[in-house]
Amino acid sequence: MSEYTIKPLVTAIAVSTGGRNGHSETSDHSVSIDLSVRKEMGGPGLPNTTTPEHLFAAGYAACFGGALEFVAKQHKKNVDGAVVTCHCSVGPREGGGFGIAVKMHVKVPALPAAEAEALVQETHDKVCPYSHATRGNIEFELEVVGE
Repeated sequence: MSEYTIKPLVTAIAVSTGGRNGHSETSDHSVSIDLSVRKEMGGPGLPNTTTPEHLFAAGYAACFGGALEFVAKQHKKNVDGAVVTCHCSVGPREGGGFGIAVKMHVKVPALPAAEAEALVQETHDKVCPYSHATRGNIEFELEVVGE
C-alpha cells in the first residue's frame, strides 16, 4: 500500500505496442509517437522516432516548470522566463537491470540566485509530482541558475 493517496484531478491513459521499437499513443490521441531503440543501445535508431527517456524528460521538465510557477505564485515571486532542462539518462544498474538518472537544470533569470535556489528546491521537495514519484528511486542532480 502506498504511503499516500491522491484525489485524481485528471488521468492520462496511454497504450504502447511493440515496446521500445513500437508505437505509443494516448487515448485522446494528443500524443502519437513511434519509438526505436537508439544505436548506442544496440537498436536500429530509426529516424523520426523517440525513446521513453525523451518522453520522460519532456514530461518531467514541463511538470517541474508548472510546479515552479505554482510555488512562485504562492510566494508572490516572478519566475517569468524560467527555463527547465531535464537530462534523462538510461543505463545498467549496479544491482542488475536498468535504471534512469536525471539532471535537472533550472534557469530563473527574473530572480537573484539565492531566491531562485529556494523556490526550485521547494518545488522539488514539496510540489512536483514527478519529483515525488522518483525521490529515492533514481540518481537526481539539481542545478539552479538565477539572474
